[in-house]
Amino acid sequence: MSPRRTKNAEKSRGFGGEWTDSKLRVLQAYLAAYTKALRDKPTKEHPFRKAYIDAFAGTGSRDARDDAADGRAQELLFPDLAEKAPQELLDGSARLALKTEPRFDRYVFIERNAKRCAELATLKTEFPKLASSISIRNREANVEIQDMCSKDWRSRRAVLFLDPYGMQVEWKTLKAVAGTKAIDMWLLFPFGIGINRLLTKSGDIPTSWRKRLDLLLGNTDWYEEFYKVETTPTLFGDEQELVKTKMRGIARSFNRRLQSVFAGVVEEPGVLRNSRGSPLYLLWFAAGNAHGKDVAIRIATHLLKGLH
Repeated sequence: MSPRRTKNAEKSRGFGGEWTDSKLRVLQAYLAAYTKALRDKPTKEHPFRKAYIDAFAGTGSRDARDDAADGRAQELLFPDLAEKAPQELLDGSARLALKTEPRFDRYVFIERNAKRCAELATLKTEFPKLASSISIRNREANVEIQDMCSKDWRSRRAVLFLDPYGMQVEWKTLKAVAGTKAIDMWLLFPFGIGINRLLTKSGDIPTSWRKRLDLLLGNTDWYEEFYKVETTPTLFGDEQELVKTKMRGIARSFNRRLQSVFAGVVEEPGVLRNSRGSPLYLLWFAAGNAHGKDVAIRIATHLLKGLH
């Protein structure tokens, strides 16, 4: 292989590269364990129906996400961080869920883009035996999820996969999910592709960026938590410097936030890195139901071990 082709191959990794493979392997393994665990429980003790919910479902496939071409670059605050994927059609989260055995009772795919919703509809043809169980929602994900979570969940259980393109997920959505006490959630938290860039080294953060961070983190006191003034004594007196917390500090803070509303949360999220080793996302798992949280957390923790 020529040096030029090798370089291009490296550049092609990103949304369709190794880190995407990693997150999908984790999700696929959890879905299989989840449906098997519920199948093995006595029906009279668990008379609920189980669903898979995929927000930001895209087309259902892993394909090239050319953000500049379809307008998604506007959703990414830093589109330069979005690496292009290989051009071949690959299984995405939606297809993996539809292939999971034992199967789910319902599949809900949420996508704001009407064209992508039309492509998602072809899954009903591809999986005819599941067609009547597939629901495609052409709405903004936060709005749709909050509406779904406002329903009666006492006889339902679900796995929710939140895979945003940037920083679209809002804290009030996560809080609504936790409030059902019935949904296990996998969340891609936008670290390198979002929050780390918004938390500037200088601490000078534009108002629009602050508002986005407020929505994601669910509070307005994150600045005091993520920035500390350090004093260093010198020959000419004390010198003060504003220091931004590192990834581990941000992760610990967000973990505490999740623990305040969910029944259980993994102690350490997985770290998904690009081809240069830079962290792009943190992959979190949170369990909604108190009765099943111990088993769910144990499985998720095991699956995330290779991503620390």
